[in-house]
Amino acid sequence: MSTLSGRIALVTGASQGIGRAIALELARKGAHVALAARNVEKLAAVEAEITAAGGTAKAFSLDVASEESIKEGAKAVLAYFGKVEILVNNAGITRDILAMRMKRADWDDVLTTNLTGAFLLTQALMSSMVKNRWGRIINITSVVGEIGQAGQANYAASKAGLIGLTKSLARELASRTITVNAVAPGYIETAMTSVLTDDQKNAMTQHIPLARVGTDLDIAHAVAFLASEEAGYITGHTLDVNGGMYMN
Repeated sequence: MSTLSGRIALVTGASQGIGRAIALELARKGAHVALAARNVEKLAAVEAEITAAGGTAKAFSLDVASEESIKEGAKAVLAYFGKVEILVNNAGITRDILAMRMKRADWDDVLTTNLTGAFLLTQALMSSMVKNRWGRIINITSVVGEIGQAGQANYAASKAGLIGLTKSLARELASRTITVNAVAPGYIETAMTSVLTDDQKNAMTQHIPLARVGTDLDIAHAVAFLASEEAGYITGHTLDVNGGMYMN
């Protein structure tokens, strides 16, 4: 696969987990990476890691649950790098509880962060891609958005919404050589899944044909491919990276 040398990428939720792995992989491929998240200290550590490996990165404080923060963050990234060519909407949260007991705030917080935030940031940056007539928008959704999950009505709805957003934007932006795709992780070992009990983890693994838990690198490699020139004829697609636990 060709490198991403000189491309400008922005990754949200880049301070840890899947977002960090994506940022490191894009930098390894040669992209200059804008690192966005709320935790500036963790972002600084990722920036230092990329820089020590010979890459280029810059940390930006950005809260995707805040429209004001999104606008200010996008403006700061564009002022520093001049443009954004690869956008990875990865930041997300969970507020798991059965729908019968779910509070409105639990619903609103997850939808605002996972779906509305991705839309607003994309909207703030797409003109840069349209102007340059090239772009890659990659939304990190979830297998839960495809099959549902008890206790995660809010999270599943937000991730299913990302798939619909992906397809709609793919149609709107195709004429400008901008592709819009989604990556749907299955069970990936991250801080978000570390709260599961051993019994829950074992039960989930039994439903994975490849018989192993995924890693953040599995997702990072998929994102790097969709960001590459080789993926230029792929748009509106949801790439399932789940070991076979869901086959569409």
